[in-house]
Amino acid sequence: MVKKTQGVEPLAIGIDIGGTNTKFGIVDEVGNILFSNDMSTRVHKDVNSFIDELYNNLHPFIEQAGGIGRIKGIGVGAPNGNYYTGTIEYAPNLPWKGIIPLGKLIEDKFKIPAIITNDANAAALGEMMYGAAQGMKDFIMITLGTGVGSGIVANGHLIYGHDGFAGELGHTIIIPDGRLHEGTGKKGSLESYASATGVRLTALEFLEKSPKPSLLRALPQDSIDSKAVHDAAMEGDELAKEIFEYTGKILGIALANFVMFSSPEAIILFGGLTKAGDMILKPTRESMENTLIQVFQNKVRILVSHLKSADAAILGASALVW
Repeated sequence: MVKKTQGVEPLAIGIDIGGTNTKFGIVDEVGNILFSNDMSTRVHKDVNSFIDELYNNLHPFIEQAGGIGRIKGIGVGAPNGNYYTGTIEYAPNLPWKGIIPLGKLIEDKFKIPAIITNDANAAALGEMMYGAAQGMKDFIMITLGTGVGSGIVANGHLIYGHDGFAGELGHTIIIPDGRLHEGTGKKGSLESYASATGVRLTALEFLEKSPKPSLLRALPQDSIDSKAVHDAAMEGDELAKEIFEYTGKILGIALANFVMFSSPEAIILFGGLTKAGDMILKPTRESMENTLIQVFQNKVRILVSHLKSADAAILGASALVW
């Protein structure tokens, strides 16, 4: 690593735009977050007021970091962010509809270059630069949060596709004519089953169909979520464990399909569902290996991200700059 004189090394801004909140920070080249904060996304019905608040929040940090001259660029991870065009296109969970020229709006406001990609691609870059995928040229990043995101790295490069939207593995159909995904109107997608939202829906289905006693039955229906299932499973609740077993089985089938597509060295899982540990990882691994044809079996590791969830979004976005 080249030693740099303190105070003159270039820095990057990382911004992660989510449907509820936006996280942002200033990061050095080795992944130290020097300043960070967050703000509400959803209160800004107009994208210009969002950018104004973002600027007002970041400006004091930029000054403390040594001024705009030290900032090499701004990296942004956002739902439906397009690396090629710098736009956010038809993001279902953001308050701004249609095609938003976010990169240009940020560049015009901050007067420094801005690069955009989707949030899962940013997470994959962060993992490659600072996390479990350091040194890997072929891996798939899967984010298991409210939805299921993904970033595919092959031969050392992120796969963007011809239009910038490659790698939407969460929307691949895993159970034909399966569960309806309300956001897309499609049936049977991976996201409908292997996300926090999917775990909740599975829990509601299992509670209805199974006569088994469960701690979940004592909860009002609207407070049954993936955390409640996790807490019940940790208490030894058999039905809650079965919910994770089922989720892992479906996730494993999907991962096997992805492995047979790009033959990655590893699949790195990130997000809230990974907190269930072996309750979800064990059935996922077993299901993946059982689904793979022989030439792919016992070759691909399933790893859990090393990055702290609070930092990962900012680090991933900032990695775009380097």
